[in-house]
Amino acid sequence: MRMITFFLVGLTVHVVFFISIFDIYFTSPLVHGMTPQSIPLVPPASRLVLVVADGLRADSLFTLLSNDSSMIPYLRNVIEDMGTWGVSHTRVPTESRPGHVALIAGFYEDVSAVAKGWKENPVEFDSVFNESRHTWCWGSPDILPMFAKGASGDHVYTHTYPAQEEDFASTDASRLDSWVFTQVKAFFNSAKWNSSLRASLLEDKNVFFLHLLGIDTNGHAHRPVSKEYIDNIALVDSGVAELVSTVEEFFDYDGRTAYVFTSDHGMTNWGSHGAGHPSETLTPLVAWGAGVNRARIVTEPQQYTDGYLKDWKLEHLRRVDVNQADIAPLMASLIGVPIPVNSVGVLPLLYLNNSEQFKAESMYTNAIQILEQFKMKMSQRKETTLSFLFTPYQPLTESKQAELIHKARILIQLEKYEDAVSLCQSLISRSLEGLVYYHTYDRFFLGCSVVLGFVGWTSYVILVILKTHASLNRHPNLTQQVGTHSKLCMCVAAVIAVFLFIQRSPFTYYIYCLLPVPVWYSVLKESGTLTDLIRSAPSLPLWKCLGYFVLVAFGIELLVVSFFHRAMLTVGLAALSLWPLLSGLFSKAKVRSGSWFLGCLCLAAFPLMPVVGREPNVVCAGLLTLFTSACYLWSSRHKTPLHLGDKPQFVSQMLHVAVCACVPSLTHASLQQKQGLPLLNQVISWSTLASSIFVPLLSSTRLFHRLLSIFLSLTSTYLLSEALFPPVLSWLMFVWINIEQEALLSQGVSSRQELSVIDFSANIDITRIRQLKLDDIRRSYFFVFFIITAFFGTGNIASINSFDPASVYCFLTVFNPFIMGGLMMWKVIIPFIIVMCTFETIQVHFFFLVQDYGSWLDIGTSISHYVIVMSMTIFLMLLSVVTHILTSKRLILWRKTKMHFP
Repeated sequence: MRMITFFLVGLTVHVVFFISIFDIYFTSPLVHGMTPQSIPLVPPASRLVLVVADGLRADSLFTLLSNDSSMIPYLRNVIEDMGTWGVSHTRVPTESRPGHVALIAGFYEDVSAVAKGWKENPVEFDSVFNESRHTWCWGSPDILPMFAKGASGDHVYTHTYPAQEEDFASTDASRLDSWVFTQVKAFFNSAKWNSSLRASLLEDKNVFFLHLLGIDTNGHAHRPVSKEYIDNIALVDSGVAELVSTVEEFFDYDGRTAYVFTSDHGMTNWGSHGAGHPSETLTPLVAWGAGVNRARIVTEPQQYTDGYLKDWKLEHLRRVDVNQADIAPLMASLIGVPIPVNSVGVLPLLYLNNSEQFKAESMYTNAIQILEQFKMKMSQRKETTLSFLFTPYQPLTESKQAELIHKARILIQLEKYEDAVSLCQSLISRSLEGLVYYHTYDRFFLGCSVVLGFVGWTSYVILVILKTHASLNRHPNLTQQVGTHSKLCMCVAAVIAVFLFIQRSPFTYYIYCLLPVPVWYSVLKESGTLTDLIRSAPSLPLWKCLGYFVLVAFGIELLVVSFFHRAMLTVGLAALSLWPLLSGLFSKAKVRSGSWFLGCLCLAAFPLMPVVGREPNVVCAGLLTLFTSACYLWSSRHKTPLHLGDKPQFVSQMLHVAVCACVPSLTHASLQQKQGLPLLNQVISWSTLASSIFVPLLSSTRLFHRLLSIFLSLTSTYLLSEALFPPVLSWLMFVWINIEQEALLSQGVSSRQELSVIDFSANIDITRIRQLKLDDIRRSYFFVFFIITAFFGTGNIASINSFDPASVYCFLTVFNPFIMGGLMMWKVIIPFIIVMCTFETIQVHFFFLVQDYGSWLDIGTSISHYVIVMSMTIFLMLLSVVTHILTSKRLILWRKTKMHFP
């Protein structure tokens, strides 16, 4: 009962620490209540046409064909004659929703949307569409409703096709774009006879938005180098040409229409997006029409060193790159609407064809708009912070704000427009830095509270484990000190609560700040154990303990670095492969030691592979799984013959693996032939997923039979989306179990019990509690290392976000972000389950192996020694990560110092 309570308390503490991540790092940066800022001059355009080609890469649009002809003759002509072009740099996550929000609202991904998925922004926000007089939109039902929902009033009109049309198995996804162009053409034709609609169209400050999803869909289904993707780009170019002709004809060629053509994100060569590869973050931007500069010939080398100008044969034309959020203030400036109040974009003046006064006023408006956000953020922090504790952002105090605004206004009045623009850009830069400062204002305070609580919990766990499982020189605790400690902790808790109440802190802040109090009270109650440890220190094997400490510290540092560089896992696996040789196990178990060595080296190859874009090799993985399973069943047929009910189950599971190894190839072949997703393949995939959890429960309770059933069941599911990693990981886990048996036998256990005959459901006396051993630290470290390898072995943090629907084509092809995301997460969890089952098997196996030698394994021991080392590991990793971050920040500051003060 005590162990269950201990486990539940530990789980609660860790859940609180996990939730704190969202309050510290995933809070919305948006603020409300600012006054919209408009440019006080007549805008150059009366209307704006925004065309977003979803999933279009910059190089796919700008690169010429092999014969030096262009697949986009109309847009190429715009680039060379009528407009200004450049590259729009997006930010991670490179997905449709945050990309469109950055384009139209001017701010980047709201991190509080982490639980919202692709379709919806977590809070309402201002946008160019909201500030316009009327906006008409055509395109995907996943994008357009978001901007209509966030708009005040009913002046944003959306026209979407059914969601079922977004099918990656479609015979021709370009029909989505054809639908948009057809609808727009029909819309303007109907306006010729509809007087009320025509009157609305003839008003100023109107926006027409075309969302073209065909390129993105074809890229996912056939990859960006495919004929379908290239043909879709050509279709979009001809559609844009016809669109411009239709719009200009309707408005009698009045020259008051501005056009912006861009993309929300790019796409990798293998058809995914979401991460930060240049093919995902570099998108095209072409602007022309009213208020936009015409193409400018340059003779000198341009400042861009990425080599794209030469590849695209555009080195003679001025290239103007922007950040994606800069497009929102550009569009607002062109049609004279207020810049969206939460925009962090900086107006790209090189795109504007207007007077110097207009440019200066536009930049001044942009600066005031961003400064308004800064002032609102600052006022919010001042309201929730005691005055004597509030630390303002020094580069932009209230006096400096007034000084800079007044100076900029004077410079404009004196017609010193260039100086005014430069000053406004400086003000924008300071305001953006200040926004980050106030957005992260409480981060250090909350971080300290969480770290203090985690250090306390780690200390408590260590003391409890030492008290229960270590032979220490005992002495009675002093109850008088415990009473003093309780009074002190109550006073501290009261002071913290009053402090948070005065500052009007959120409810969650009370939890994070008060949790360390009972945790440290528990530590003080167990302080006698620490005294016992100090008294027992002379009897400990000092050099051995010191060596283990150095090894564990090095190992933890290696794990921390692996978060930044996956290849460090390869180094770690290479080091682990030498463990039998260094520990002396090689001479006693050469076969198992050799298997461990080969297994570590084979698994070490995976962190060196690209995180996405790997060829799946599903058939090879299926053959390896079948071969491994068959070898085990054949080798154990005499020692542990299968039960009568196990034979058909294992045969059916192995046949199931063979079928699942063929399903992805058949599915992708059908999709390539544009025949859709076969119903039989879909039924097999979903039934495999549904049965993967329950089928192992039908197998024998003998240890390895159950493990084999779990392995076959999970591998069957994994084969539907990936390949070799789970079989190789499972092979190494199998060897780990066996070599741990050899390690225990080498310590003096005289009896050997075959692992394959152990029945984990047997009732055995587990009343005795064993003493801690240094090997417990090694086993727990191995567990933590393999858990991290299970995650980073085939990907990284960004690759989890990278959207590649090809991995779930066996289940569905119609775009559904929640189902697809759930399937991807299950794929990520499968290697974790394999490692966790292995670790539990090691604990159960040790229990049975040593029971006759002297039953010393308590059921809580496997939990307790895992908890202590897991807590220590996470704590040391946290400190190491903080050290890395601080070091990098100091390095940046040092570089800035050297840069400004040589």
